[in-house]
Parts: sequence; structure tokens; C-alpha cells
Amino acid sequence: MAALFNFEVHTPYRFFYNGKVQSVTLQLLDGEICVYAKHSAFIAPVVTGILRFKYADGKSRTAFISDGIFQVKEYKYVLMVDTAEWPEEIDRERALASKQEAEDILKDAQFRFEIEKARKKLRRAIFRLKVLDQ
Repeated sequence: MAALFNFEVHTPYRFFYNGKVQSVTLQLLDGEICVYAKHSAFIAPVVTGILRFKYADGKSRTAFISDGIFQVKEYKYVLMVDTAEWPEEIDRERALASKQEAEDILKDAQFRFEIEKARKKLRRAIFRLKVLDQ
């Protein structure tokens, strides 16, 4: 049996997850990372994407997460993000509408702050849809 570690996911609004897992996969600023038990300690910024983790029984679960921080300690791994949603919490129609709205804004955007805001909105919508389609 694979070694397990404590994994927690926090948002400003709720305690999203707390339990023992075999592995966690998520997107950092410089690429995707998969961590297991006894990983060396680090703190890194997380970007919007898909959170995947594997339970002790080998089953996996995915969730949508937005920007945040991932901290790995010796026996506790903590993910602090702005938003975390299970697939059943995501509204497909709302995500599609958000995606379309962001694409429309990008077509007409002239200023860098408009473009960046629309790109973030588009990324969130795309990853919400990807979580639903897995």
C-alpha cells in the first residue's frame, strides 16, 4: 500500500477538503506537479486549473481550483485557494456563458488590464468545463 499524507484545501469561504491521500496533482506557475508522501518541503504559487488527488483505495477525484498557494510540510500538505469546486457544484450553463463573455471582451479589449482580466475569466471558465467533462 502506498504511503499516505494529510491533505487540506482551504478557501476564504469554507474548508473544502481534509483527509489522507496518496498523491496530489495541480498546476503551479512553472508547470504541473504531482506530489506524494515524504516530498521535500516547499511553498509555491498555484494557478487556476484542475486539482486531482488519489485516495488510499486508489480511486481519484478532481475539482476546479483557482489561484492560490500550496505548502508542503513534512506530514501536512495545505492548499489555500480563492475558489475550489467539486464537479457537482459547477453550473455548466453559467461556465459556458462566462466563457463566451470573456471571449467577447477579448475581441474588443484595448487595455492590458482588460485583457488580463478577460484571460483569467476565460481560464476559469475553461477549467470548470474541463472538470465537468472528466
